[in-house]
Amino acid sequence: MRKSLLVVGLFCSISLFAQDDLIKKVINNASLNSKYVFSNVKNLETTSVKNQGSAGTCWSYSGNSFLESEMIRMGKQPVDLAEIYTARHVYLSKARNYILFNGNMGLGDGGETHDVLNSMRKYGAMPQSAYTLEDYGKGTVKSGEFQDKFKSILDEYIKNPSPTKGTSWVTDINNYLDEKLGKLPTTFTYAGKEYNPHTFAKEVVGINPDDYIEFSNYKDSPYYEKMVMPVPDNWSYDQLYNVPMTELTDIIDYALDKGYTVAWSSDVSEPYFSWKNGVAFVPNMDLYNITDEQKKTLFDGPMPEKDINEDMRLEGLYSLYTTDDHAMQIVGSAKDQNGRTYYKVKNSWGETNDYKGYLYVTKAFVQLKSTGIVLHKNGVSKVLKNKLK
Repeated sequence: MRKSLLVVGLFCSISLFAQDDLIKKVINNASLNSKYVFSNVKNLETTSVKNQGSAGTCWSYSGNSFLESEMIRMGKQPVDLAEIYTARHVYLSKARNYILFNGNMGLGDGGETHDVLNSMRKYGAMPQSAYTLEDYGKGTVKSGEFQDKFKSILDEYIKNPSPTKGTSWVTDINNYLDEKLGKLPTTFTYAGKEYNPHTFAKEVVGINPDDYIEFSNYKDSPYYEKMVMPVPDNWSYDQLYNVPMTELTDIIDYALDKGYTVAWSSDVSEPYFSWKNGVAFVPNMDLYNITDEQKKTLFDGPMPEKDINEDMRLEGLYSLYTTDDHAMQIVGSAKDQNGRTYYKVKNSWGETNDYKGYLYVTKAFVQLKSTGIVLHKNGVSKVLKNKLK
């Protein structure tokens, strides 16, 4: 098995493997003479490309980018939302679960894009301009060191046998978050008006978290019914709808056509995902044994793709060959010089690749390697809605 039960592919979620290690890996997968020519077919409006640094906060960056695009779609002036505001509240919620499960769950940076919606529902939102002490993953606050100390505070509390220890961990964790991530303002001024996070989320962002829906594909579970998303970063045990594999891309196609972007979670650690070249596809070869010679020419231009099916997808999920590595945002579609369709994807690794922060991903790759998609319920067809139980 290429990926062991230690889940070494979970770069976005486990603090032992920093996000910059994942970036280095996928850059090393690249050929330096890409020969793709893309023509945009659908290009929905987005805000600027951000950079999460070395932290595993891709889910917060992509989730908040998704909300910013939703504001544009709704005719609102988009806000540069504070990603670490969201992450901070998720870390506190994960700490609560860690205590209640007596330490028998994972911690780390990881999360899912639905965490952004859940956090906004409970804690509101904040503009970047109001929470500027965001050094996490991009300066002196190293995510691995941060998470190690975070965990040690909780472990010390669990080991404390005193029956009167109460909820001291809440104070200890909040003090630590204040120290490392900066104190959160209770109120702030935006565009000349004073808000708190809840009023800002309601009056400025104006998004109802209950209007969003999540999908994935697991062949061994009933279709069109809800199931708990079975990935380590789903620490909140949120449920999503299970649909056939090809319907994942049907959903994305319909949403893009109607003007809705899609938050996308996927495995990106394969040699056929190249950040440098900005391309991901499924080559027609033995995916488990791609040779060094084959890797050298993977991105020399479009080549035939492998025919995939749900058995291949499920095998990858159960063998942990497909893991929940990274979250991004699907913002459009394009065709290459041979007419093959790709999704245009916005990343959060800065403008460090050939397409200034974007990449192009085939439908086959999305079907084979996706772990989940989130979108507005109005971006889902009536035909599919009628099937959902």
